[in-house]
Amino acid sequence: MGSGSRIKESVWDYPRPPGLEPDTRHVRVEFAGETIASSSGAYRVLETSHPPSFYIPAGDVNFNFLAGSSKQSFCEWKGMAEYWSVNVGLQVVDNVGWSYPKPTKRYAAIKDYVSFYPSKMYSCFVGDEQVQAQEGEFYGGWITSEIEGPFKGGPGTWGW
Repeated sequence: MGSGSRIKESVWDYPRPPGLEPDTRHVRVEFAGETIASSSGAYRVLETSHPPSFYIPAGDVNFNFLAGSSKQSFCEWKGMAEYWSVNVGLQVVDNVGWSYPKPTKRYAAIKDYVSFYPSKMYSCFVGDEQVQAQEGEFYGGWITSEIEGPFKGGPGTWGW
């Protein structure tokens, strides 16, 4: 489904453990007037009850505006994640994105790719569509018009 016209997708049809799908649509991440990432070579991670997270190749990320964070987290499927903070001018926001420097074998394709929380950036786009952020501080799903919920992340959904 990486390009062309798309049909509606229910997040409840996504697999668990999560699926990994290349996506050739242009994705863009902006913060404080700067393009932090721009790519047509992203991957979508598709997990039951979650909007997709887009992972962008390191070569398409502007690391001039990013710095490593001390935060780490562990995903039972992908492994240990490291986090990134953004700094543009006087604006600094911690832990705006994450990456897997040593992912598990199943997710080796996204090694060093960076995914961003739309809620912490000024805007994220898939094609010309500005995405909506998945609710909750823990999740970084990108909601577009092709995605149908309900989505995990909001109040009362932690146990789903």
